[in-house]
Amino acid sequence: MEEKMGRRERKKMLSRQAILAAAVREFSQKGFKETSVADIMNAADLGIGTFYNYFQSKEEILMHLLGGMVQEVDDSLKELKEARRPACEQLASACSITAKFLDENRYVLPLFLAAAEHSGLPEKAEERKPMPTPGFKHLFESILQEGQQAGEVRNDVPPELIAEMFHSIYQAAAFSKLGIPFQENVSMKMRLLLAGIKAQPDT
Repeated sequence: MEEKMGRRERKKMLSRQAILAAAVREFSQKGFKETSVADIMNAADLGIGTFYNYFQSKEEILMHLLGGMVQEVDDSLKELKEARRPACEQLASACSITAKFLDENRYVLPLFLAAAEHSGLPEKAEERKPMPTPGFKHLFESILQEGQQAGEVRNDVPPELIAEMFHSIYQAAAFSKLGIPFQENVSMKMRLLLAGIKAQPDT
């Protein structure tokens, strides 16, 4: 009985992995909006009905994938945090890691753009369907808050506003017509922003 249950659980695990891998391929090739559940399941070579044994929607799959990727960024910063490195060094690392991820997973870029577009719109009376967005912004806010408390980051601007500025770097780089590679473009903008938010010594 235990052996039978083991095979069953292994099959479920492999099916879930196949769905996630297929979703990444389809999102990368077609974009999130244009990809359907049927596209994902065809790519995974599984029946459409099987999808709902694991996920409720393609949005849920996307948020699962993004959650894992955000965790990777967070994990990469732990060493810097434990070493008590300056906030601007942590921000530079987080910004670079995020840019690399976005450059290698271009289907996520439209989500950044959509998130920025919706964040500036007034709320309507009717409920708005939640927009799936990468959860990187809270990482930046946390580092900025700690930096302000430590006197490393200027505190005359709310950390949430500065985090929005970091968020906008990726959008500006994505739309840039300068011919500068995406990651290099982000890096240049990042250095300018970091120079502007550093706390200045009293004179």
